[in-house]
Amino acid sequence: MMSSSFNIFRVGISFVITCIFYKSAVDSLSELSPQKYFSTLQPGKASLAYFCQADSPRTSIFLEELNEAVTPLQDYGISVAKVNCVKEETSRYCGKEKDLMKAYLFRGNILLREFPTDVLFDVNAIVAHVLFALLFNEVKYITTLEDLQNIENALKGKANIAFAYVRAIGTPEHRAVMEAAFVYGTTYQFVLTTETALLESIGNEDIENAHLYFFHCKQVLDLTLQCRRTLMEQPLTTLNIHQFIKTMEAPLLTEVTEDPQQVSTIHLQLGLPLVFIVSQQATYEADRRTAEWVAWRLLGKAGVLLLLRDSLEVDIPQHANVVFRRAEEGVPVEFLVLDDIDSLISHVESNVHVEEIQEDEDEDTKSPNMDVQDDEVAETVYRDRKRPLPLELTVELTEETFNTTVVASDSIVLFYAGWQAVSMAFLQSYIDLAIKLKGTSTMLLTRVNCADWSDLCTKQNVTEFPVVKMYKEGKNPVSYAGMLGTEDLLKFIQLSRISCPVNITSVQEAEEYLSGELYKNLISYSSVSVLGLFSPNMTTAKEDFTEAGNYLKGYVITGIYSEEDVLILSDKYAATLPALLLYRHKEGKIESIPLANSHAQDIIQIITNALLETFPEITVENLPIYLRLQKPLLILFSDGSINPQYKKAILMLVKEKHLDSLTPCWLNLKNTPVGRGILQSYFDTMPPLPLLVVVNLHSGGQVFAFPSDQPITEQNLLLWLKKLEAGLENHITILPAQEWKPPLPAYDFLSMMDAAASQHPTRKDPECTKETDVQENDKKQHEDKSAIIKEPIETLRIKHWNRSNWFKEGEKSFRHDNKEL
Repeated sequence: MMSSSFNIFRVGISFVITCIFYKSAVDSLSELSPQKYFSTLQPGKASLAYFCQADSPRTSIFLEELNEAVTPLQDYGISVAKVNCVKEETSRYCGKEKDLMKAYLFRGNILLREFPTDVLFDVNAIVAHVLFALLFNEVKYITTLEDLQNIENALKGKANIAFAYVRAIGTPEHRAVMEAAFVYGTTYQFVLTTETALLESIGNEDIENAHLYFFHCKQVLDLTLQCRRTLMEQPLTTLNIHQFIKTMEAPLLTEVTEDPQQVSTIHLQLGLPLVFIVSQQATYEADRRTAEWVAWRLLGKAGVLLLLRDSLEVDIPQHANVVFRRAEEGVPVEFLVLDDIDSLISHVESNVHVEEIQEDEDEDTKSPNMDVQDDEVAETVYRDRKRPLPLELTVELTEETFNTTVVASDSIVLFYAGWQAVSMAFLQSYIDLAIKLKGTSTMLLTRVNCADWSDLCTKQNVTEFPVVKMYKEGKNPVSYAGMLGTEDLLKFIQLSRISCPVNITSVQEAEEYLSGELYKNLISYSSVSVLGLFSPNMTTAKEDFTEAGNYLKGYVITGIYSEEDVLILSDKYAATLPALLLYRHKEGKIESIPLANSHAQDIIQIITNALLETFPEITVENLPIYLRLQKPLLILFSDGSINPQYKKAILMLVKEKHLDSLTPCWLNLKNTPVGRGILQSYFDTMPPLPLLVVVNLHSGGQVFAFPSDQPITEQNLLLWLKKLEAGLENHITILPAQEWKPPLPAYDFLSMMDAAASQHPTRKDPECTKETDVQENDKKQHEDKSAIIKEPIETLRIKHWNRSNWFKEGEKSFRHDNKEL
């Protein structure tokens, strides 16, 4: 596990990079001749060399990053230098040019490792790779759940584990983990992975961020029991990991008899609050069990102590059962009365989060930083610009290979521009999709960089970036117009595997289709089964439904039944032909909707409305969909899953049509932490949860809160809503109708476009646009039919911009009713 060689590294490690000589390198990076370099090597010390022969501007970035790595590596006893090759001296490391693109890691005069210089792309990668190589025995790299279980079983009763997931080797998070391993590697077994499947297998689906778990294995003596796990919730930085591990080392529960204001623990030193569970002799055992349970729940977030009231000289109010002390000096303690553990946990987490938000807000008040990108997407791409992506998981297409590839196999093609921020951000999601589909899909994932192959993109009618199109043999390509994220694109691909609408041929097959049995492997991607019922002679109605089904392909499964015995189904479900049957799988009920005089666009609207949940959980991704309904939001804020009784009361009001003028929804603060900031903007301080509010975003901006002293029942809620309607309730705040303005005039692109547009006559756009066939003379090319319908349904698809009018319309809309949720 933790070998003795680790201590040898502590004795002294020299880290020497031999590199191509470049004049702009700074003096802090030592420069040696080959003979001098090898004469300085000492037993037990490590060194890394990159040999230099001549001036080479292409190494300037590498040398700049290497120079920045000198100081942090010296902090670990690692020296950094470069070696200049001279004709008078010979060395095999001064040989071929390919050898000059590597860095060589030695211990003494023994070669340990070779690094291609492109993996040492910045200071974080340099530090991470060097420590990872030197701590090879202290940090186990694993790829499967079985590997993790084997390590866990081997260490039960012996040592604890620090298990880390990072998205890639060489990232800042990887560096932070390695620096922590350098300090704590002799105490804990560090385990590292970059496999998303392994992270998901232990119950964490957030593969976008790095994570660190602490496995409490040392106290587990029964090999059949699983080690308790604590997740570090802060970002993976060296300081945060140090703080987290220190809290793991602290006693789980401490008994005290002194004044809470005088108690000092490691938690206060680390900026964490203290929670005192007040106990007395008569209930000591029960109180201690409660305190231990609370301590496990708050591990890493706060210190928990058992305060014995009987032996305490300072008076504690008789009604108080909890004392809460913040980490800031001079802040008085709070005496609380909390009825359950969840309320206590919520109170602590809310206050800790408030401190973090306030700290961030203080930073935001500083003058704008010109080096920070105005656009968050561009900022993220810029920050991750040197992070390598496994592009080999997708096939790069060129003008020469495009036709042969998409004709030979069913293909997904990403058209992007390497210079555009949104394209590069989505490329990461596209690669994540390739990782998820690796070895499981017959669909070939490909990409075209339109910055390199503009003619090819023009032939494929690509006028904006990024665009994803699906090519199937003998069929027109279908453009993806959903959210630019991994999960949404995965859903589109899976649901596009079948033709829509599906032609159902018997009543039994129709029943199987509606229940989900016919396509049970796709149920997780489509919450609704849609079946159109038509008499055989309803030709026009069937054509309209088929057109709608084709348009919605990839977003929902549709089927059509028009056999002679269709009346069996229409009678069973009380449907008047032509009709639509909707089966909501979560609710387990079938709804019939008449389609008389409904055209394709009407049918699309009906189906997309049916996809909306009756009482949805609001997230960052789906909020725009429900805002487009232009109704006030009835939001139930909850710190976790909502009480089934609350849900039942709200759904009953929905069923009785009392909430038709509102959009009822709920927000889980654990899944969507931004909800805390929203509540703070409403109440100034974090209110107790659960909490029900009405937010009138589109007219006036008023926010109303359901009385916290009343239980959320059907009767109380209906009475409160009637008071709201009658104007008898006072709002708690009014959201300001402030605009989203750029921080600097140079970023005000909308005004620039308005000014440019005013100098030219406005061109009227056609109301119905069919994608132009630019490939009439090339029969091998495919015709894209992605824009058959006049106007995409906004509740299903994100409308792409057009260059002439969209920005002006969007700006007017924002200025008209832009209020912060």
